[in-house]
Amino acid sequence: MTDTMQRVVLAARPQGEPKPTDFRLESCPIPTPGKGEMLVKTIWLSLDPYMRGRMDDSKSYANPVQIGERMEGGAVGEVVVSNLPDFSPGDYVTGQFGWQSHAISDGVMVRKLDPKAAPLSTALGVLGMPGITAYVGLNDFGRPKAGETLVVAAATGAVGSLVGQLGKAYELRVVGVAGGPEKCKYAVDELGFDACIDHRAAADASTLRKQIASACPKGVDIYFENVGGKTMEAVIPLMNVHGRIPICGMIAWYNGPEKNVSDSHAPMMVPKLWRTILVNRLSLRGFIIFDHFDRYPDFTKEVAGHIASGKVKYKETIAEGLESAPQAFIELLKGGNFGKQLVSVSPDPTR
Repeated sequence: MTDTMQRVVLAARPQGEPKPTDFRLESCPIPTPGKGEMLVKTIWLSLDPYMRGRMDDSKSYANPVQIGERMEGGAVGEVVVSNLPDFSPGDYVTGQFGWQSHAISDGVMVRKLDPKAAPLSTALGVLGMPGITAYVGLNDFGRPKAGETLVVAAATGAVGSLVGQLGKAYELRVVGVAGGPEKCKYAVDELGFDACIDHRAAADASTLRKQIASACPKGVDIYFENVGGKTMEAVIPLMNVHGRIPICGMIAWYNGPEKNVSDSHAPMMVPKLWRTILVNRLSLRGFIIFDHFDRYPDFTKEVAGHIASGKVKYKETIAEGLESAPQAFIELLKGGNFGKQLVSVSPDPTR
């Protein structure tokens, strides 16, 4: 093992869309774990849209990354040295190790992984944070009932793809909204969605609404919100009375207002939105998955079983090398990924 590690730090706060110059790749000595610590070598790094919010110096559910600090993120790694009784060298673990090749951890919020049970990378995707986000959002806040209609934004992403597949397992009509014909075809042919609408082919929200309405002849009972923007504007008027909207993300707005929407447009939407919520008695629930990790046992039991039976499929987009993380993250925010976006930081010994 060399004595040097790499890490990606925040070099500047983005103004709108992040740029490669907002990040900096650094080399530094590999730290030595102290008492009650372990050294972990990163194998897989997870890239997720929520990280964009951590780059802004604004109040949120988690503190912002400071300039010059390492970017935050979940990862899977192998324990190299351990001064913790519950972890040994050679153990595979997952935790918030960040954008770096090696990490020091005290073992808090770190889980051991069994590579014989599932590929290590799934701990960051379908069996990890995106997976439990889909499970909790749909079950606890979507409250699905057989025969209802579910619309899923970002339908082929790490969260949306599982939401839709769980919806089919619960006997819902599932309609996805995704970017591009290839993703829409995958949602229908591989994931089993009843229909999928290409939002990139729709010139505006009105056109997109007509296409979604055609695929949802009985209206929409559950809208799993990952996106905001044009998709949200299209779906809200289609909601049925007592419809439910789990609010998971708003990726369309993470980099600021949409370029094709005028500054005066958003204020005009608010009265219409509020009236629709009132008249249709809609239930909207924003949720942060870190508040619901007590649901992991139920989630793992159900979804691992669906994967084993072939009822649930997953897809991964892999960028090679830690140095590729910034550009892969930039593309992720534009919908450039297909399924779960990962970075291969070092070779996976179990593959």
